[in-house]
Amino acid sequence: MQKITPFLWFDGNVEEAVTFYVSVFKDARIVSMTPMTATFELMGQEFYALNGGPRYKFTEAVSFFIKCETQDEVDYYWEKLTANGGAEQPCGWVKDRFGLSWQVIPNALGAYLSGNDQAKAQRVMQAMLQMKKIIIEDLHKAAAA
Repeated sequence: MQKITPFLWFDGNVEEAVTFYVSVFKDARIVSMTPMTATFELMGQEFYALNGGPRYKFTEAVSFFIKCETQDEVDYYWEKLTANGGAEQPCGWVKDRFGLSWQVIPNALGAYLSGNDQAKAQRVMQAMLQMKKIIIEDLHKAAAA
C-alpha cells in the first residue's frame, strides 16, 4: 500500500483535470469521483484531487517526472500535455492546461549525465539546456562530439 499520495488542488475543474490525466496515460483509471474530490491512478501511482477553489495555484516547485524510453514516448507525452492550452518549458518541462508541471525526460539523458566521462556529460548538458522538448538524437550527437 502506498503511504504517500500526491494531493492536487484544482479550482472547480477537478473532473475535467482527472479525465484529462486518465486519457493521457495508458495505464490509468479513476478510482472515485465526486463533485469535490477524485482519486485516480496513473501508471500505478495514486493521486488525490480536490476542488479547492482559486486560493492556491500550481508552481514549478513541484513537478511530475515521466521516464521515457524512446523519442516516440517523449513526443507522445509532450503533445498530450501541451495540447489545448499547455505550454512548453525549457529542458524537457511542460506545463499542462491546468498549470501542473511535468518533466518529460528520456532515460538517455540520465545515462549520459551519470557516466564517468565528465566532458561528454557537459556536452550533453549544454545541448539539453538549448532544448525545450528533449530530442534523443541530439543528445547522442552531443555525446559523440
